[in-house]
Formats: sequence, C-alpha cells, structure tokens
Amino acid sequence: MANAYKVLAQSAPSATTATDVYTVPAATETVISTVIIANRAASAGTFRLSVRPNGGAQTDAMYCAYDVPVAANDSTTLTLGLTLDATDVLTLYCSSADMSVNVFGTEIS
Repeated sequence: MANAYKVLAQSAPSATTATDVYTVPAATETVISTVIIANRAASAGTFRLSVRPNGGAQTDAMYCAYDVPVAANDSTTLTLGLTLDATDVLTLYCSSADMSVNVFGTEIS
C-alpha cells in the first residue's frame, strides 16, 4: 500500500451551507492529520465539522466540532488524526462566507 502525504482539500464554503470539503476516493483510506479554518472577516464567525461515513445523511452524532468560534481575522487549527474509509465525507458548515478551510493528511491506497 502506498502513502501519499498531501493537501487533501482547500475550500471557501458558502455561508450557512453544509459543504462537502473532502471525499475519500474509492479503494483508499485517509488519515486527516490537520484541519485549519481561517476567518478572513473583520467580525467573529463559527464553524461545524463532521464526518459522514459512506457519505450518509448528516446526524448529530457525526459532529467532531460544533459552533466553534473563530475570532475576526484569526484561524483555528485542529490536530485530529481522523481515520476515514473509502467514500467517507468531511463536511464543513460556516456562519460566514469569509471562512477558508485547508485539510492535510495521508491517502493510503
């Protein structure tokens, strides 16, 4: 099995919309090591992060972080070590369109 250490995703999601940031490719497993959420706005914002196994419908049990505050012009770094299987989905919801997310980790195929 080959390991590929990489930037898994980069996105600037729409406000108040659950956005699929990363989907694990077929025949692949992924370890998400770090997620960075940056708030580019002059006012505070919040975010929610969830993992949806096999891309299933969102439930409350899937949240890793919920309404986490990010100060104006600041960022939050989450060091996670999340293990995902093929077709699992990392989903982000932001209170503002002025948020950016960067996801780093390893794909194993």
